[in-house]
Formats: sequence, structure tokens, C-alpha cells
Amino acid sequence: MSVPAPVPVPAAAQSSAAAQRPGAAEPAPPRPAREGPAAAVTLVVGFVLLSLNTRVAFGQLGPLAPVAGFGTGTLTLLGLLPPLCMGLFAPLAATARRRLGEERGLFWASALLLAGAVVRILGLPGLFIGTVLVSIATAVVNVLIPVFVRSRFEPRRVGVMMGVYALSMGVGSALVAALMVPVWEASGHSWRTAIGLAAVPAALAALGIAPQLRHAGRGAGRGAEPGAARTGVPSGAGAVGTGVPRSAGTRAGDTRARAAGAGVGKGGDRSGRTGRLDGLAWSLIAFFGLQTLLFYTTLAWLPAILVDAGVAKGTAGGMQSLFILGVAIGGFLTPVLAAARTDQRPHLFGVLLVCALGYAGLLVAPASAPALWAVVLGAGLGGGQAVAGVLYVKRGRDHDHVAALSTVAQTGGYLIAAAGPVTASVLHAVTGTWTAPLFAFVGVLLLSTVASLRAGHDRPAAGPAPVAGA
Repeated sequence: MSVPAPVPVPAAAQSSAAAQRPGAAEPAPPRPAREGPAAAVTLVVGFVLLSLNTRVAFGQLGPLAPVAGFGTGTLTLLGLLPPLCMGLFAPLAATARRRLGEERGLFWASALLLAGAVVRILGLPGLFIGTVLVSIATAVVNVLIPVFVRSRFEPRRVGVMMGVYALSMGVGSALVAALMVPVWEASGHSWRTAIGLAAVPAALAALGIAPQLRHAGRGAGRGAEPGAARTGVPSGAGAVGTGVPRSAGTRAGDTRARAAGAGVGKGGDRSGRTGRLDGLAWSLIAFFGLQTLLFYTTLAWLPAILVDAGVAKGTAGGMQSLFILGVAIGGFLTPVLAAARTDQRPHLFGVLLVCALGYAGLLVAPASAPALWAVVLGAGLGGGQAVAGVLYVKRGRDHDHVAALSTVAQTGGYLIAAAGPVTASVLHAVTGTWTAPLFAFVGVLLLSTVASLRAGHDRPAAGPAPVAGA
């Protein structure tokens, strides 16, 4: 009597069945398929060009402020607009990702940023309107970048690429900031010409990311890639770069994920209620918000703090470039080191200590070593800004959860940060010195130390992954 040969079972069905068995081990997140050398170079070059442009517009006013004659009210409002708009419009990224995918979302955000850079040239009203447009575009880029990095690069490259993002962001901003005063002088003291310089990297960013549009649609609204074990859907379907369209099963998994948890807190919220923010989300909001408050407040007022301490106006404007250079250095090193560990708390505490050293220097001897304090502060605050992206990726369960964490942290965080430049201006006006604002900055660092505890080590919880903006 012959024994029938076993019927081969497709690998996807095996993984799906194994995922549904009680106690089955959760599969590792799928790795993006390797692309050819030319495609890989195009991806990295486009990513760098996009990153170079992300903060250029926000670093232009600091060097110009001491020489161009902008009033205190104008500087305060221009310092308030970026974090306020980025907080209000961060949820727009969830809609852009769901309808367009990361690649199209980043391209159209780059196009809007270019339009905003051009509008900023059109006099003072254009400067305000253009800053709003640039901030909206940057809000979308901020949220999509961690998801883009996770989906298009190998997991072991996540820390490096987030570091490259922060380094490029700082270098681009530092280069343009360093050119502000020379261009202003060479153009006959025209701040419009100096501000218009931002259109060049903005155009390069749009051109650089454009080749990635060929991937658009392959991963738009990617569902629960590593969360397939929880939904019974084969993982990895439709990852960008694989060339495999999303299956009906993956789309069904996306639907179940949306139905199961529209709020970030579904997986980690011990109450089990949907639509609530869990402790991890609140910790990310607080850490990112307080760090961003310090970053944008220092970016807005560092030259004024140094001028008030007796530093020459031209020198104070140059210190802004050194500050941004420090941002690039800290922004590269911190995520690279943090991504290699499962517990990021030591790196978060290190960032906060470096920031405290910089503010202590401005309090004790601001005019003695302004370049040192500018670089130290930049390194600390740049590290704090960049490591947040690693936290989203490390704490997120899948692409959707990373997007949800990134969206909610940046929405709440930027709204917190919007209070910084205005509060510092009011404290300075009331006291007549920058001592009170600087002591307030140190107090914010202490709050940030407490806020970072949960975000630095909480592991992804089991359960369906929520979708931002669902």
C-alpha cells in the first residue's frame, strides 16, 4: 500500500498558522528587500538631500536678527509659528501616509516646503505666510521620516539612518545660517535675498526624493507588518522595495487593526480602553515636547542672550551657526549609539546633562567662551531631537504603530514647545535680563529627566497595532 506524498504548504500559510497557535513565537519584523546598487545610491542621496533641507528655514532668522532690524514682536511670532504649526498639522501626516504612502507624502511635503521658501521672500507678510507653509510641510516630513526609515532600510541601519537624518539636517541648517550675514552684506543689506537662499536646498530636496515615487503605492498604509502574528496575516506583504503588492489578507489585517485600536493606547493601555493615550505615549509627548521647547527657544534667542552678555552682534550671529553645527554632531551620534541598545535611558540622561552644562555656561560665563557653550548646547539639544525618532521605532510594534507614536508625540510635543519662545520673551521683558529664562531652561531639563523614564525603556506590548489618524 503506497503512502501518499505530503502536500507542500506555502510558507505564508505556515507562518500564518503558526502565528495563530497559542504560545507561538512572534516572527521578527520583515526585512526590506535589497535593491540594486544604483537604486540604493539614489535612495540614500535622496534621503540626505531631503534631510539637509528640513530645518534650513528655521535657522535663518537667528543670525539675521542682530543686524537686519527685526523687532522683538516679529522675532517672537516667527519663533512661535514653527512649533505651533508643526504641532497643529502633525496629524496631517497620518492622512498623507494613508492616502499617498510615505514616498508621495514626502515628495509633496518637499514641494510645499519649496513653495513656502519662495513665498518667504515676498516682504514681511510673505515671511509669515511662508513660515507657516514651511512649518506645515516640515510637520509631515517629521512624522513620515521614522516610518520611511523603518520600511526602506535594514533594521540594523535604523540608528545610523536616523543619525544621518539629524546630521544632514544640522549641516544644511548650519551652512545656510553661516551664509546669512555675508549674503545680507553682499546684497546691500537685503534680508529678502538672504532668506531666499533657502529655496536652493528646498528645490534639491524635491528633486532628490522624486525618484522614490516609483515605490509609491507598494506600501501606502502598510498594515501590521510585524503584528501579523497578532492578526493572522502574513507579515511583510507590500513592504516598500519588495515589488510585491499588498495582499487582500494584509488589507484585511489593516482593517482589523484600525477597528481594534484607533487610539495609541490600545496595546499599552492597561485599562484596555481604546482611544486613550497610555503611559508610553504621554512619556514620549513630554520628553519630545520639553526638548523641542528648549531647542526652538534657544534657536530663537541665543544671539540675543549673547549680545546682552556683551558679545558683538556679528559674533553672536556666528554663534548661531556653531550652535546648529553642534546640533548636527549630537544629532548624529546620539541615535547611532541609542539604537544599538534596548534601553535608551542612559543616552537620554546623557543628553540632558550635556544640555545642562551648556545652559550653566551661559549663566556663569556667557561672554568668556560663547563658541564652546553654543556647540555644547547644540550637541545636547540636537541629540534630544534626534533620539526621539529612535524611540518611536524602538517602541513601535509595526509601521502603523511607529506612525501613531510619531504623530501623537509630535502633535502634543510641538504644541508644548510653542510656549517656549513667547515665555522666554516675557520673562526677559519682566526681569530685564536673560538669567530668569536660563534658570527656567534648567528647570525644564529636570522635568524632562522625569518624563523620559518610560519612553526610554518601555517595550512594545502585545495587541493589535493602532493606526494614526484612523
